Amino acid sequence: MKKYRVEQAGIGNRGKIHANAFLELPDRFELVGLCDLDRKKLAAYAEARQLRPDILHDDAAAMLKAVKPDVFCFVTPPRLRLPMVELAAESGVAGLAFEKPMATSLAEAWQIVQLCRSRRIKTIVSHQQKYLTSFQKLKELIGRGDLGKITRLDATCQAWLAQLGTHYVDYILWANGGAKAKWVVGHVHGKELLEDSHPSPNYTMGILGFENGVRAVVEFGKLAPSYMPKEKFWLDNRLTVYGTQGYAWCDTDARWGACTKASGGEVVGGVGDGWVVQEKTRLQPLYLKDFGAWLDDDKQVHPCNLDISYHGYEIMEALCLSALNHVRVDLPLDPAQCGDMSGRMRKELPACPERAK
Repeated sequence: MKKYRVEQAGIGNRGKIHANAFLELPDRFELVGLCDLDRKKLAAYAEARQLRPDILHDDAAAMLKAVKPDVFCFVTPPRLRLPMVELAAESGVAGLAFEKPMATSLAEAWQIVQLCRSRRIKTIVSHQQKYLTSFQKLKELIGRGDLGKITRLDATCQAWLAQLGTHYVDYILWANGGAKAKWVVGHVHGKELLEDSHPSPNYTMGILGFENGVRAVVEFGKLAPSYMPKEKFWLDNRLTVYGTQGYAWCDTDARWGACTKASGGEVVGGVGDGWVVQEKTRLQPLYLKDFGAWLDDDKQVHPCNLDISYHGYEIMEALCLSALNHVRVDLPLDPAQCGDMSGRMRKELPACPERAK
């Protein structure tokens, strides 16, 4: 197996998780460049991980030019997605990894897809909760046929659309076997969170119709159902899959439950190590192991690949477009006709400050 040379831009909280995972897989990846605008933060991380000072940079473009890597990972705010992908394309990388959401507009997301396709860059977006033990259990139940034929999926998050809604739209696609959405009907309200680093309406609700006949219902934001105490706000998320022989659910805090024909109609469930433990020890290493396998072999396509991420982002934009235009929106969307969705919502949505936080 080949070892891939990696350079990374961004060493904030999420950036450390990405960099740590590369360092924990020395047989597959070698960190040859690390960049952050905050030199003190960069130096502190490098000292803690005993990294060579010559691999540290404060300019991503200069870093990529100095040492051309096989893989570029960037962990930066959403507004910097396209510029970073352009840098990656110019440097000739084989692999690209970055955080969700994949863009801030559908036009930008489509530009990213076109760039990566034209340069044959294998690209993954960090919808990494698929590697939680609870999500893997849900996938096992589906694959084993315990639920029968899937008929409906529900996804809820207390956090807003671009923060964790993007995760759960992606997980719907994953749990539904990759079938594409044909249409959506959406509702949004409240514009205060459009000023967040991950711009979103305060609340998003919608129904998705898929090509395989399955439907999904989504709710993202403070009006979504809550299953946890307030202190677990960021973990208060759930994916539920209904089938002809029962249902099963999982959440971000590593819990799962099911009631199926195979369980004799009894409600069963379990819980793995919590989010904090799995985020540090399980998710990113497994996510990157699969990335290495895909870089080795075209047939081992990563479950967080760019195509599924783009379709998930397209669904998110369609939900907002449906709400603003008061119509069902059919897919695929024409990126050129969507415009600045966040800008439209800032102008057209009424204020709703009591629901923003």
